[in-house]
Amino acid sequence: MKELIVTGASGFLGWNICNAAKDDWKVVGISGTHEMHDAPFPVLRFDLCNFAAIERLFKKIRPVSVVHAAAAADPNYCQLHPDRTRRINVEASEHIARLSAQCGSACIFVSTDLVFNGKNAPYSETSPISPVSIYGQQKVEAEKRMTEANEDVLICRMPLMFGDAPSHCRNHLGSLIDNILKGSEVPLFTDEFRSMVSGYDAAKGILRFMGTRRGVINLGGKKAVSRYDFGMAVASALGVGSPCLKPCLQKDVAMPAPRPANVSFDSSEAFSHGYGPDSLDDALGKLECVKARRMKAEG
Repeated sequence: MKELIVTGASGFLGWNICNAAKDDWKVVGISGTHEMHDAPFPVLRFDLCNFAAIERLFKKIRPVSVVHAAAAADPNYCQLHPDRTRRINVEASEHIARLSAQCGSACIFVSTDLVFNGKNAPYSETSPISPVSIYGQQKVEAEKRMTEANEDVLICRMPLMFGDAPSHCRNHLGSLIDNILKGSEVPLFTDEFRSMVSGYDAAKGILRFMGTRRGVINLGGKKAVSRYDFGMAVASALGVGSPCLKPCLQKDVAMPAPRPANVSFDSSEAFSHGYGPDSLDDALGKLECVKARRMKAEG
């Protein structure tokens, strides 16, 4: 089987990519933070900022393809620790691209909808980039430096994602489900819109385009939804008719990182080439975490 390296294998998207690929690829996951002895694919513990060690690993495995999904992805943390997070988000990313070029590996970089300022949605692959947060700025710089290091890199810009995840992984959907079922009041923005997609569909989209194209592609969901509308959809999937969701505005919640209002995608390019994510309701209905919690609540 062909070798596939996935960085960030212990994270939400990396875990979904490894699971989606493991039947067709010889997957080698790289995790910098968690041991994953029970994962259904091999996971190696490596610090991506240890460039010499990562170079030795690439030379040993010589992967056919690489998906670089590892990142310091919390915008608030990046805003407070720009130097620390730049090391992984920019410098390690450039190194991965250069090693991929040296090995002749197809390389995908997982970027974000937060490269946009939220004022001119929906955004296509050719829309001008203008991030408002340090995290967004770091992703823009990583896109540029990776493309300079390896002209064949494919940049997959991803929206906010949801879905099943390993138990150690911080998961906004899991917290939302817990609060809805407990009847806790949950403040959710009515003025922040994203083209949300399930982690499963996102992973399948990334694998679909791996090694077949370069440049930039958007892998958003079919419809832009607000955080509040997403919460209502989750409550409906759980069978909770009157959840304690509190509509609020971005300005009502102070956070270190500025938040764009609407970074929804135009993903028509990906749709036209076979990327077909489920609707929000259908995707939620398929999730094990939703089905299990609903059965427990009903039983």
